[in-house]
Amino acid sequence: MSKIYSEPSPGKQAENLQPKSETIKFLLNYSKALSVIHYKSMNFEAVIN
Repeated sequence: MSKIYSEPSPGKQAENLQPKSETIKFLLNYSKALSVIHYKSMNFEAVIN
């Protein structure tokens, strides 16, 4: 299975994909606002704005 995904598609060259700076900022801000509360065997996720 790993062999299938590790080889580039025939006829296409692998592109060097770079995320936009807005995407990076969004993910970093979201991760800073995310709070996970552990209570006994349960997990609660809250986004604090």
